[in-house]
Amino acid sequence: MDTPEMQQFKGSWQQLKGRLKEIWGVLSDDELDRFEGKWDQLVGYIQEKTGEAREIIQQKLAAFRNS
Repeated sequence: MDTPEMQQFKGSWQQLKGRLKEIWGVLSDDELDRFEGKWDQLVGYIQEKTGEAREIIQQKLAAFRNS
């Protein structure tokens, strides 16, 4: 069952995808499309791709969602 956070995430995917590419320029559209609606997997992939700490990635994503 999707949480309200997940529903919001799925609904704003195109906006989020553009923002993710601004923050983490190493991510491609094709890579991001694999994670549409899969929040934890997306965070893990960004961590793997960039070496950035999971907590930092989650903070950046939360700041974007709250803005």
